[in-house]
Amino acid sequence: MENRETLHQDSLRFLSEKGSLKDKLVKAHQRIQQDLPFIARIAITLYDPKTRVLKTFLHSSGGDNPISNYQALLDNAPSLKEILKTGQPRVINDMRNLNTDPKEHNKKLSDQGYAASYTLPMYNQGEFQGFLFMNSYQADVFDSLSLEKVDLYAHLLAMMVVNHVSSVNTLTAAVKTTGNITHLRDPETGSHLDRMSRYSLLIARALASAHHLDDEYIQHIFMFAPLHDIGKIAIPDDILLKPAKLDEDEMKIMRTHTTRGQEIIDDLVTNFGLNQHGHVDILRNIALYHHEAVNGTGYPCGKSGDDIPFEARIVAVADIFDALTSERPYKKAWSNDEALEWLAKLAGQTLDNDCVQALISHRGEVEQIQQEFKSNPLE
Repeated sequence: MENRETLHQDSLRFLSEKGSLKDKLVKAHQRIQQDLPFIARIAITLYDPKTRVLKTFLHSSGGDNPISNYQALLDNAPSLKEILKTGQPRVINDMRNLNTDPKEHNKKLSDQGYAASYTLPMYNQGEFQGFLFMNSYQADVFDSLSLEKVDLYAHLLAMMVVNHVSSVNTLTAAVKTTGNITHLRDPETGSHLDRMSRYSLLIARALASAHHLDDEYIQHIFMFAPLHDIGKIAIPDDILLKPAKLDEDEMKIMRTHTTRGQEIIDDLVTNFGLNQHGHVDILRNIALYHHEAVNGTGYPCGKSGDDIPFEARIVAVADIFDALTSERPYKKAWSNDEALEWLAKLAGQTLDNDCVQALISHRGEVEQIQQEFKSNPLE
């Protein structure tokens, strides 16, 4: 009998290979354009349920991207909120009717020249995660025939993004649960993690243009910042919870939380199957290097200046500021004035100057974060 088995070239194989979400989205866009050449842009926004904010995350349109480093309250986007009432995709075949919309994001899309759009709300187990957008420079392209393919591709990409974000959230939850089960209660938990991760986001967004930070990188700093002290799980209670200053030997043990953090992350990445996660090095760098100092006096490696990964320099400033302005069993909370003045003295010495100045210059947003995420006295 004739062997009719043949090899098939899988055009979507890249989706299961190692690489960043951005690279996969760009490749997926190129593949989609073979079927739907009018699709000029694919973009993803993510939703933060704690603040009800939508944030730009990914796009595939190269330099032709009208919206980046942007966030807005979902409540201030009524047309998008309307989509959530049905949970169904929205199609606009002539966006020229929207050119009078005063909202910044709609104006930017109109100014770019997009004529038609497709918007899909993304969900994970019924929980809203964000939106996927497809735009075209041509009007009236989303007919019933093309929409069958658009729906298929859009849901495939949404699943890819949701799976990525879910894996990070699961990792974070596992770390928190482990800390609770083992009763290794770092006093810097709970609201501290909410605040310092958002300070990190604030700093990264403020420096995005000067340091060429894209939305994907910024979002991963936000997601990974709460895991900066994961290595403290391995520090004994009598040192971690000591209500007084640590002696020299105790400090040596405490400082091992950076290297232990990297070890724990490597184990978790393997156990959670995140080896192909394109940005896991951001997590490793944050955990290992957030106590390095720009003048080389930090630990564990004594790195200095630009040799310290930028994500670690960002998280260091966010972490120290919240530690200073939070009450602890061994100290009272500093005022914002006192804390910011102290950070200014450390800028260029132990802390990155740009990161410190970014926090200082956005004091209003800092105070808003403090109001939204006040410490729980029961923590």
